[in-house]
Amino acid sequence: MTGDHAATAQTIPSVVAAERATLVATLIRLTGDWDLAEDCVQDSVEKALARWPNDGFPRSPGAWLTTVARRRALDVLRRRQTERAKVQEVAIMEAPVQEAPDPMSDDLLRLIFTCCHPALALDGRVALTLKTVAGLSTAEIARAFLVSEATLSQRLLRTRRKIAHAGIPYRVPPDELLAERTSGVLAVLYLIFNEGYGRADGHLSAEALRLTRLLVDLMPNEDEARGLLALVLLQEARRPTRFDTTGDLVPMEDQDRSRWDGAMIAEGCRHLRRASVSGRAPGAYRLQAEIAECHATALDAESTPWGRIVSLFDALLLARPSPVIALNRAIAVGFRDGYDAGLRELALLDGLDGYALLPAARGDFLRRLGRHQEARHAYGEALSLTRDGTPEHRLLERRLLEVGG
Repeated sequence: MTGDHAATAQTIPSVVAAERATLVATLIRLTGDWDLAEDCVQDSVEKALARWPNDGFPRSPGAWLTTVARRRALDVLRRRQTERAKVQEVAIMEAPVQEAPDPMSDDLLRLIFTCCHPALALDGRVALTLKTVAGLSTAEIARAFLVSEATLSQRLLRTRRKIAHAGIPYRVPPDELLAERTSGVLAVLYLIFNEGYGRADGHLSAEALRLTRLLVDLMPNEDEARGLLALVLLQEARRPTRFDTTGDLVPMEDQDRSRWDGAMIAEGCRHLRRASVSGRAPGAYRLQAEIAECHATALDAESTPWGRIVSLFDALLLARPSPVIALNRAIAVGFRDGYDAGLRELALLDGLDGYALLPAARGDFLRRLGRHQEARHAYGEALSLTRDGTPEHRLLERRLLEVGG
């Protein structure tokens, strides 16, 4: 392989990744067969990996991949020789191939909204989005969610059957349903991000960031999508310091802020500003992003604007009432008004039985007040509610040792 060919080979994965989701979306629209679409796209990708290093990039990589995938789909359908296959074959033959397919096409929006349809079980929505839109393998998704590959395969199968049997339309929702359905898409992306946020590898968080960027590109006037993107960016900017070299959690006040990703913080702030110029009232994702911005832009832990953070949590509780949000507000009150005030706020909370962060927060305030015996009891309760060996469990063990446990 020549030097030019080697350089070409190195860029093929990025080119393919940029085209893949749109190509899958188009093949699903043409064939109505999710498995066939993914198989044919994979076939076109394999052919690109084999040919492009020697032949060079085609003038329009997306059109090249589309043509190869469509030919493969036609071959498969012709072998099936069924009435439904004939209809699919005609649809593929009559659909024009764009010279330069628009990566932000309606097909991609159709795919995202179908994967996140509220009639599907939430775990199925998440798995299907990661598999079909993000392009993760079944094995990768299974590892991320700590289930067997067989279990994940069955989950995907049930979800696709549900789409077919329930007649879930492959389309962008009509205007009267768009806002509600968009919130469902955002909820799936937020869940994917949350799943990855507490893990040192950052794989799922990176996929959440990529998918949320994609949604903002597709729906640039959707404030809450932009708010979620800002939130993910501002949180991910701290990833280099959230875990130490052994994989243990590092509390925010102990993190080296010089290692935070300044470019990601600046980008997150830009998206927040752009969302705010619409004049619409901030939604839950934008409010969370504004809280994250307070932390990300503070010079040090002591200069964190806790008064503003409490006000933002007040607004967030109105937008999305939740015991967990109330817990985080109580913690912010403790840092604004003093640890005793925080303990009083924690004592008022309901609906958090069995939630480890409540006794952990109580233990933290007690430790800071020097009430070590009470702190030991609180940390012990929190430890009993977390899984052994997790970063959260190890952090609680360290705190327990600090108070003589």
